[in-house]
Amino acid sequence: MASQILRRVLRGRQANQISTALMENPSSLRVLSSHVRALSSDASTLPIRATLFPGDGIGPEIAVSVKQVFDAAEVPIEWEEHFVGDTVDPRTESFLTWESLESVRRNKVGLKGPMATPIGKGHRSLNLTLRKELGLYANVRPCYSLPGYKTRYDDVNLVTIRENTEGEYSGLEHQVVRGVVESLKIITRQASLRVAEYAFHYAKTHGRQRVSAIHKANIMRKTDGLFLKCCREVAEKYPEIKYEEVIIDNCCMMLVKNPALFDVLVMPNLYGDIISDLCAGLVGGLGLTPSCNIGEEGVALAEAVHGSAPDIAGKNLANPTALLLSSVMMLRHLGLNDQAEQIHDAIIKTIAKQKYRTVDLGGTSSTTDFTKAVIDNL
Repeated sequence: MASQILRRVLRGRQANQISTALMENPSSLRVLSSHVRALSSDASTLPIRATLFPGDGIGPEIAVSVKQVFDAAEVPIEWEEHFVGDTVDPRTESFLTWESLESVRRNKVGLKGPMATPIGKGHRSLNLTLRKELGLYANVRPCYSLPGYKTRYDDVNLVTIRENTEGEYSGLEHQVVRGVVESLKIITRQASLRVAEYAFHYAKTHGRQRVSAIHKANIMRKTDGLFLKCCREVAEKYPEIKYEEVIIDNCCMMLVKNPALFDVLVMPNLYGDIISDLCAGLVGGLGLTPSCNIGEEGVALAEAVHGSAPDIAGKNLANPTALLLSSVMMLRHLGLNDQAEQIHDAIIKTIAKQKYRTVDLGGTSSTTDFTKAVIDNL
């Protein structure tokens, strides 16, 4: 709050200076431009407050890595940390507190480490709580081959965009009779149009050529049929982007045979969960894959999508790459492109040199060693 007030004061002060200068010399555009540059310079040096969820397991360790790299790169971020509790908050029906959610709503941007999802328990998943309460309707995962890290494929460069709020993950389940459980798949026009619009907008602004809608409308004609109808409607507004529809089982086969066939993929919730993990496997796994959730009113929550790995927690063995790359997505969302490129290049260079790699990448380096190498490559 203090930083926001200071930013407004500085802007007001600069605005008064500009007004005075123009009254004294109305024809002096040079005076105006110099004050505008000064205003931009002052604003850019003020810290931006962002919410940080270190998460569970290895989460706090890799969150420290991000903070150290940001400090070294002089990124103007002021972290507001919130930790997962050990009691259920009745307002959220999960271990996440209402205050944690309010922090993201207030700051509009955040970074999340891995959070353990309880299996078959009586409270909401932490990740589901975040998506539902914050309206995080699109999950964006770029999957691209990393130079110097050899996998079966050398030319992967695609983006999966997953509808994040409904489908089979609506959580609407009930027991009909003993031994029979029913789950409802919810597809709405509003949510389908929203994620389709985001996918095409992303493709256009990032220089992508094709959007593929992934579906199973040959079987689920009503639900997936509605999703496809919405995608077609949005596609008509983007004639410069090639649009295609691919059945999900065929999509999986095509991805494994030749991932270069795809560019941007947009799909309902469950399909997105499966396909995005499949794509991560093409480039080395979830430990190398960034992710960012886009929400209503401009909220963005970047996250590491891998597990919390409790078996190696506290042993200085975790790979911070996924969270670092996700933090780069957060910086790009904020328009801090210079720092984003600097950190991204340092991560790529560190992995490509092969000297400092964590155990999951076939090396012997610790989390601390890898982080230091990234900082040295800034």
